[in-house]
Amino acid sequence: MKHLLLSTILFSAASALAQSEISGKVTSDGQPLLFANVYVESLQNGAITDEDGHYSFLVSEGKYEVSASFAGYSKVTKTVEVKKPKITLNFELVPDSTLDEIVISGTMKPVLRKESPVPVEVYTPTFLKKNPTPSVFDALQTVNGVRPQLNCNVCNTGDIHINGLEGPYTLVLIDGMPIVSGLSTVYGLSGIPNSLIDQVEIVKGPASSLYGSEAVGGLINVITKLPEHAPKLSVDIFGTTWGEVNMDLGFKQQLGSATALFGANYYNYSNPKDENNDNFTDVTLQDRISVFNKWNFKRKENRMASLAGRFYYEDRWGGEMQWNPSYRGGDEVYGESIYTARYELLGSYQLPVSEKLLFSFSYTDHDQNSVYGDTQYMAKQRIGFGQLTWDKKLGNHDLLFGAAGRYNFYDDNTPATANDTGNEPEEVAIPSLFVQDEYKFNEAHTLLLGARYDYDSRHGSIFTPRLAYRWKFSDDDILRINAGTGFRVVNLFTEDHAALTGAREVVIEGDLDPEQSYNVNLNYLKKIYLNAGHILNFEAFGWYTYFTNAILPDYDTDPNKIIYSNLDGHAVSKGLGLNLDAHFTNRLKAMIGFTYQDVSSTENGQTTEQMLAEKYSGTWTVTYRIFKYDLAIDYTGNLYGPMRLPLLGDLDPRPEYSPVWSIQNIQLTYDGLKNFEIYGGVKNLLDWTPAKSAPFLIARANDPFDKDVVFDEGGNVVPTPNNPYALTFDPNYVYAPNQGIRGFLGVRFTIR
Repeated sequence: MKHLLLSTILFSAASALAQSEISGKVTSDGQPLLFANVYVESLQNGAITDEDGHYSFLVSEGKYEVSASFAGYSKVTKTVEVKKPKITLNFELVPDSTLDEIVISGTMKPVLRKESPVPVEVYTPTFLKKNPTPSVFDALQTVNGVRPQLNCNVCNTGDIHINGLEGPYTLVLIDGMPIVSGLSTVYGLSGIPNSLIDQVEIVKGPASSLYGSEAVGGLINVITKLPEHAPKLSVDIFGTTWGEVNMDLGFKQQLGSATALFGANYYNYSNPKDENNDNFTDVTLQDRISVFNKWNFKRKENRMASLAGRFYYEDRWGGEMQWNPSYRGGDEVYGESIYTARYELLGSYQLPVSEKLLFSFSYTDHDQNSVYGDTQYMAKQRIGFGQLTWDKKLGNHDLLFGAAGRYNFYDDNTPATANDTGNEPEEVAIPSLFVQDEYKFNEAHTLLLGARYDYDSRHGSIFTPRLAYRWKFSDDDILRINAGTGFRVVNLFTEDHAALTGAREVVIEGDLDPEQSYNVNLNYLKKIYLNAGHILNFEAFGWYTYFTNAILPDYDTDPNKIIYSNLDGHAVSKGLGLNLDAHFTNRLKAMIGFTYQDVSSTENGQTTEQMLAEKYSGTWTVTYRIFKYDLAIDYTGNLYGPMRLPLLGDLDPRPEYSPVWSIQNIQLTYDGLKNFEIYGGVKNLLDWTPAKSAPFLIARANDPFDKDVVFDEGGNVVPTPNNPYALTFDPNYVYAPNQGIRGFLGVRFTIR
């Protein structure tokens, strides 16, 4: 035993003596880089540079690939054969502009972000993981100028606000196809597996000249991974102390000349909570599954061919705590229960001709079975879309010609699809033509001109022109000016949840004409290099949008009604914003944003603030890495200024304006295990909920069917001892999530 122990000690000492030292310096433009990472991936060994850029670590004899990396710089890898006790290896890193991302949404064709005349913001899976969420809808809460808005305290339906404009003004695309619209604007933003997302592109401002109706306020394009670039297997599971469970699964398979990507998302929340003691669920209970499949086919000359599909089913309910499915649709116990079944198909095929002709298509089938108390809303919607584009370059002209057609079928059990003799489903076909010319004068100046023509059988011809100009002072200074018009055809009952829930009567005054908008926005990008490798990406933007024929819900004229009509006047959305993306060291990164906006409508000379449009907002994401312990710390949050809220009359005791409020989160991620990441943290650190700033959120929660409400001959509510504020049941006083502080824990497993 003694001989064995002595042999082991001698062998270990000899091994240590046999190790060699790799050392050197990491610089950029002659200046040392502090906290640069130098490592040998095959050995999982390396070092961090000191304030002079020096590093050193030990390896055994052999041949290795040594890499040096630093945030904002291109990684450099060198091959070295270690035979001597000391090896000197220096690295010179070159800045890698974050503006070199490829974007598609601004011009409907792949282009470097810095070359696009249209400003496009890009958010990657790395950003989405900093505050893990069960849906894309929730993930956008830390994007500056974008706010996920809940529209009901009971069923928690929501939409996306961009620059203060309501959700129907935002077009949501999946792989460039208008998948999320109409009914799914409210219910279809959930269930896209986050693990299959390659990037999310956001364009703020009208894009109707390329994408048609619904792209008035901006667009969000969720781009899924190419199957050939996706991991072989990815699993992401997390749960919260409130009882939420979310699971994402993705894997790819090579099948002959095709590569298939499979994904699934499952989310479940079955733990009713009533922290604000109003006998209503604080958060809607959900059981949701989404299955996704995408195929890429290998063709001659790398021509594109892809096909994807998704199935989505959700069962959600909210209401009185004692509700169960036996009360569904009755007037004994109040509940809002929605069953949603949805199919999606989308694809693209490049025609086998010498010119670049691309045909893209999508089809969605949405079936919704829902009840709001004793009010039933049964709806079906089918949308078919096809588009042919011709991408042609002629000298300095980069041309795009397109023809599109959209078919919309919609049927429900409301007056929206009724006539004098019975039910009459709405069927609309909208053919479109569009053209775009991007003319490059030189490396510094680019002009984009575009126009679109749509024919809507309900409203006739609609023409939307567009202009964009890019002035690149240098690779690190870019100014963009965009101007154009937009239009929106309103589908009231598919867009506004307030038209279906609560006791307010919905009144439509006259025929609703399409809204028109006129917009100009200015965007400036600046990249600044500081000493010690610090990099600042600075973006400033401003916008002004003028609306005619605006259709806004009127909650003020009559507290018992929601009145919809074309505004006899105009509406305006204007504001300024700043984004700062800072890489201070390889350890510390921060993204900070601030937006100030003014959204209002003017009628008969009187200007009124828009409901649920905050005056200012801020977002932040701060990441700090501790390499020694393979640990990353993410601190994320948002802050919103006051917004006007819908009251039920002069006696309503709830505040007319929301307070300044903030949701903040912290997360720790450990990635020291091969193929695994373990993460956990706390959401809503401040434990803030809207119930803390109002005497109640849901009006008449104790009488949701208004059985004890007294009305006068004119239909107005009469104050009584048990209804001193003259209220009716109404769950639409909502502007923020009702979920308080909660912990979360998750694990990711990935095989590349």
